[in-house]
Amino acid sequence: MQPDQLLKQIEFIKEIDKLKYIVRKTKLLNSDRPENDAEHSWHLAMMAIILSEHSNSPIDVLRVVKMLLIHDIVEIDAGDTFIYDTQKSHDNTQEEREAAERIFGLLPDDQAQELIAIWEEFEEQETNEAKFARAMDRLEPLLQNVSNNGGTWSEFGIGFDQVYHKKQVIKRGSSRIWEYAEQLLNESVERGILKKE
Repeated sequence: MQPDQLLKQIEFIKEIDKLKYIVRKTKLLNSDRPENDAEHSWHLAMMAIILSEHSNSPIDVLRVVKMLLIHDIVEIDAGDTFIYDTQKSHDNTQEEREAAERIFGLLPDDQAQELIAIWEEFEEQETNEAKFARAMDRLEPLLQNVSNNGGTWSEFGIGFDQVYHKKQVIKRGSSRIWEYAEQLLNESVERGILKKE
């Protein structure tokens, strides 16, 4: 081990503590307190462990967990973009790429390259692992908004079609979980917490 390897790793560990300060729009389940990115990432990683049997294809669960734990680290620099934001794209941006290179670049080169590759894989959504990870990323806010009587849907006037469009990506990772999600969406319309035009 090179003498400065540990120091680089510790520097990265200290830097990612900032993820705890990135506040999301969605609130914790059955709560009015906004979730932070660290809580979100932890919850998604746990969801992936528990729900992995429902993946459409065989997956490397550890790789999925790594994706979910690091996917939002770029928001330390780039900030959290609300999924229904109409002014700023929620897709990978140059700002996020620069953030990934800066933050993961704090690590020794081999670890930096590994985490950048995993982050890119999540963003590209082509592998079975990335598809399942994205499904988890879309499912958690759905559960939160349902538990909070519409949550951000009500707060920001988000309609059924917008939500349905964003949540459909769940189907690419898990048809079974998508069936459940679709049922929740329809029940939310029936309850009046998600408006259908």
